[in-house]
Amino acid sequence: MENSPAISLTGLIGPTVMLVFSVGFIWVWIVDRKLKHAMLLAGACALFGLGMMSQTLQWPSGIGRNALFSGFLYTLAVVLASAGILRRAGKEPGLLSGVLPLVVIMALLWYFAYVQPNLLARIYVQNFSYGAILLTVALRINPGRNAGRADHVLFWVLLAFALQFFPRTILTAERSLPMMSIAPGDSLFWQTLQLSLSVMGAALALTVLATILTDVMDELRRDRDRDGLTGVLNRRGFEEQASRHASSRRRAPLSLIVCDLDHFKQINDTHGHSAGDLVLKSFGSILLNTARSSDIVGRIGGEEFALLLPNTDLEGARDLAERLRQRLSSRPLPLRAQKTQVSASFGVVEKRFGEDLDRLLNRADSYLYHAKHLGRNRIVTEPADKNGESALLSNA
Repeated sequence: MENSPAISLTGLIGPTVMLVFSVGFIWVWIVDRKLKHAMLLAGACALFGLGMMSQTLQWPSGIGRNALFSGFLYTLAVVLASAGILRRAGKEPGLLSGVLPLVVIMALLWYFAYVQPNLLARIYVQNFSYGAILLTVALRINPGRNAGRADHVLFWVLLAFALQFFPRTILTAERSLPMMSIAPGDSLFWQTLQLSLSVMGAALALTVLATILTDVMDELRRDRDRDGLTGVLNRRGFEEQASRHASSRRRAPLSLIVCDLDHFKQINDTHGHSAGDLVLKSFGSILLNTARSSDIVGRIGGEEFALLLPNTDLEGARDLAERLRQRLSSRPLPLRAQKTQVSASFGVVEKRFGEDLDRLLNRADSYLYHAKHLGRNRIVTEPADKNGESALLSNA
């Protein structure tokens, strides 16, 4: 990145696009004020656009002043963009990682502008520094296998944008700018620079903006599918996620636990609805703390819950249900200044070949009702061989 004396309207296209993206990030922040990284990215786009405009319009005039002014805008833009991308990924950029590069790059630009004027040195300082900063950010946000598609797209676009600084500069700078004080507008370096900044810079900004909008939609979807009281999925969220597993053609075992709190209406009538809410919240916490990260946990009725267990056979599901039953029954809850014992009943089944989620739920419900009929605070499972009619019982 360096100064060119050429002034044309086409040179203002890139800065205008970046300023438009800046407005887009500001709009996202207005929609959701928690997204503070959107404001960092808005500032980065605005500064990047102003840096391009400063070079194109040659303001302020003078090689040294323009080099330092545009260099400061570019460097601060890269620092803010790095901080915004890292914070979006849940990582702290750190004060030194932002201030130190800014100080070092500006010191080197000042040295090669006034102490030992050297256009190529300034070009290498800026381009290699920006590439290294962005490459470091890309490696830090490298998404895992379970990350969403948006995270993977952002990683590859950022990686491509970071890496292009190195070959583009090496292949075009020395070849087209031998012993010059400024980069002519018709030079290969200047033309490829403007093309890469306009096209790839806009692509990166668009990708980051799309990723943040995806985050907003994912959060709205999570809020829509989450039960606000217990923290588990609501019925809609549970059925949506569980249906995908139930409809899978994989041969791996899949089991379902449905459970219902015993005498819940009596708890509400005796202690009040706030006490009932406390019981539901406590049971939801037990479910979430006991289930694995791969299990799908939902509240499918007033006091009825369900757990879908991928890669789990009937015996494994029954063991988990027993742990849940014991943890609940051994944890008296303080309701109206007195310890109250709370229990639950469980129905456990393993998915049969070709069975959909509705049939699976119906079968589990039938065993749950059997557990209620037999006295509550117990587990009823289907027969291990799935051919008999009797249920296996786990009594309190």
